[in-house]
This record gives sequence, structure tokens and C-alpha cells, in this order.
Amino acid sequence: MLVHEIINRGRSEDIAIVDEGRKITYAQLADGVKRFRNRLYEIGIRTGDRVGLFSRNSAEFIYTYLAAASLGAICVPINFQLSSRETAYILRDAGIKHILTFTPLEFDAHFSFDQHDIKTFGDKISPDAPQLPDDFDENSPCAIIYTSGTTGNPKGAVLSHKNLVRNTEQITILGCRNTSKVLCVLPMYHCFGWTCCVLYSLWCGAQIHVIRTFTPKEVIETIRDEGITDFYAVPSIYRLITKLAKDTDMQTLRLAMCSGTTLPLKIAREFKDKFKIEISEGYGLSEASPIVTLTIPGEEILGSIGKAIPDEELKVIDDSGNTLPAGHIGELLIRGDNVMLGYWNNPEATKNTIDEDGWLHTGDVVRIDSDGYLYIVNRIKDMIISMGENIYPREVEELIYRFDGIKDAAVVGVEDKLRGQAGACFFTAKEGERVDTRALKKFLQINLAMYKVPREFHELKEMPRTSTGKISKRKILEDYAENKDDDC
Repeated sequence: MLVHEIINRGRSEDIAIVDEGRKITYAQLADGVKRFRNRLYEIGIRTGDRVGLFSRNSAEFIYTYLAAASLGAICVPINFQLSSRETAYILRDAGIKHILTFTPLEFDAHFSFDQHDIKTFGDKISPDAPQLPDDFDENSPCAIIYTSGTTGNPKGAVLSHKNLVRNTEQITILGCRNTSKVLCVLPMYHCFGWTCCVLYSLWCGAQIHVIRTFTPKEVIETIRDEGITDFYAVPSIYRLITKLAKDTDMQTLRLAMCSGTTLPLKIAREFKDKFKIEISEGYGLSEASPIVTLTIPGEEILGSIGKAIPDEELKVIDDSGNTLPAGHIGELLIRGDNVMLGYWNNPEATKNTIDEDGWLHTGDVVRIDSDGYLYIVNRIKDMIISMGENIYPREVEELIYRFDGIKDAAVVGVEDKLRGQAGACFFTAKEGERVDTRALKKFLQINLAMYKVPREFHELKEMPRTSTGKISKRKILEDYAENKDDDC
């Protein structure tokens, strides 16, 4: 099966999408995808072409993605929080000539590509596009998901039709039905939101209730008033819902699923105590389409990210590559139909991530107990996760080094009650120079997505270093924690 064919599983008369008052049936969804498909073909999109998608959650987002897939084109959903500089890099790297946007993007005059208003794109009636060529199959690329890069530039994880369809099949253990009402507040550009809230819902013939911009009030009212049964969110959203909702507001929930970052035990306990429902935790990454482990409702174990999804292999290895038995701590490796084809135009990064035997090295340190439940211990990658979004410090640090007066810089993750984690910038100034932290922050805001901009800026007299001369982020965090304790 190909990704766009998933919508054929829903009954034509049933509601597929509820978007700002619009109730769209599965028949109307199919018509919307067809209109967008014909229009994409008319503007020149062909098999293998990359189609940019820069939009908030909407029915039109779904039309665009599935229409591009139905032409054999490759959809490139882009995080709408990214700056112009970051967005431009993706457009160039993926070779995008056409992009559908919710609001126009502004770039330098020499940067040439065609923008199309996603809100009106399907209004024009276009001739029917031809069917896919006979040699097109499920192993063909469907999407490129750009993930923040540890080397400063993001990498594009290429997902095939098979990757996405199989991952959708693998999560059917969550129990969604055609009578289910699924809330989509997670951004559709993110793999977690797309696979779980959109593809899985369509696979089951369920209703998708779209929220374009997250506000706790709208989420709570939608769950309560629309009788939402299935809810996917990141820990920070659960924290706010627990704080602001009444205990009767969540009565219709059957599933409360959490991923994106490790769920703090305090949030899980408080949510269960107030609403009498367990949060089912999962784990994934874009390179795996993205779901890797899940907790089946009713089988939750506090602190665990669940078990491996069906038809997926996983193992834990030590630093020498030896497979470790249950109970030991090491890096998690996975293998299965949900593992990406590779990184777009980046064979070296692909080789460093997927080994010769097809094992994807996740970069995450885990422990598996004797019953097969996984527990996240740490992250090998120097990564900060804020509101479910990945922040790679090196990308931010490279920009900081471009600012006048900076000698050394280090960005580390610190605890944030709302976002889970936030970045904190520690820097030293060049001799005889002064760094204006307000100006530095403004510089970063212009060049980075807002969620990547550090929350705090601290100037140090000297940067702590390891015995080999590297900046010691561990020592920075130790000093930071000690100073905070002193302040208390």
C-alpha cells in the first residue's frame, strides 16, 4: 500500500477531518486530495520532485501531503517556527522549486522558487493528472523530514511509503477505531503528529479534530465538548492540561499518549490522580517514521517508554558493539520496515547512522528489563528537547561564535517547568571586549527558530575544560546547579 491510499480505508460518508468548524467526510477528503493532485501536476510536479510544505495544521496540509505522494513526488514538511535562514537551507538542500505556504515567505531576491497559497491552491479546477508509472512501488521515497543537525546543518531523513505505512500498521496496538475522535494538536510537520494523529487515524477511519495553534483553553474545550477519545501530546502539554482542566473535562479520553521527550514521573502521577487515566508513554525518532516503542493502554509501567512495536527488532549494545543482556545499560539499535532509507544527499551521515546489517543507531542510552520494557537512561547525542522539539547545541553555538566579542561558547540544557528543558548559553568574552547579551539574544532570534534561542545567558570569566582541553559542559552544569542552590 502507498501512503495516499490509506484514506480509502475510511467509509465515504464518515467524518474524516474537523477543522475550524469544517466537517470533511472521507469522500470530501478524497476529492480534496484529487484537486490538489491535479493542481500540483499542472504546475509541473512530477515523480521524484520535492514539494515544500510550510503550514500550520489544517485540512489543506493533509491534502497537499497526500496529493504529492499520489504523484510520486516527495513531500518536505518544514517546521514553521524556523527562521528564514534555516528554511532557506532546507529549500536549497532538498532542491525545492515549489512550496505551499500558509503565509508568504520572504527571502533574498536571488533565491528563486515558486510559492503557492495553500488556502486557495485547490480552488482552481485542473485537468486530471496521469496515474503513477508502473515501476513506482512502496520502496520509493515519500517524504523528507529534516532533523536538527549535530554539525550545524539539519539532515533530511528520507522516508519511503513502506516506512510510513508499516509504522502506521505497527501502532494499531493502540486500539483506535472508526468511532474514535482523535485530537491533532501536535504539529503535522512533526513525524509524531503526522504518523499518530493523521495517518493512524485515517487508517482506522476515525475523525481527526485539528487544532492549528496550541492554547490550553482550546485543547481542554475541544476534548470536553467534542468528546475526544484519543489524545497525543508532549509532557509540557500534559503539565498545562493537568493544571488548568477540571477533573470532569477529560472524561471521554480512552487514550492519553505521550512522546517527544521523557515523561517526568511527577507529570504522569498528577495527571492520573486528577483524571483517573494513565498516560501511555512511547518513544521514537524521525529516522524511524517515528514510533519505536509503545505502551499499550492498560499495561502502563511508570517511567517506561513501553515495548518494541510489532515486527521490529531492537538490541542494546556496549561501546564495543557487543549485544547486552536484559538489565544492562547501552545504546539502543533498531531494525525494521520503519527505518528510513537514509539521509538526503548525505551518504556519510547515513553510513554513520545505519550500519551494514541495517541497524539504526539511535544515539540513546536505554535499559531493557526482563519483560521487554524499555527505560531511557540518557542521550548520547548532545541534544536538548524543549516542548518536544530537538535543539542541537552545536547549531546554536556556531551562530554565537559569529557574534562580535565572543571567545568561547557552550549551550547546555537546563530544567524548565513549562518546556521540560530550555537552552542556557555560557560564554567568555575576548580580551578587552564586551558582549551585550541583549544584542546577542536579538541576533539569535533573527537567525534561529524561537524555541532554539537560549532562555538564559551567563558570562564566565573562564570556560571550564577537560584534561584534553575540551569545554566541560558537565562542569558548567555542576557550577550552574550549585549557584542556583546558593541563590535559594
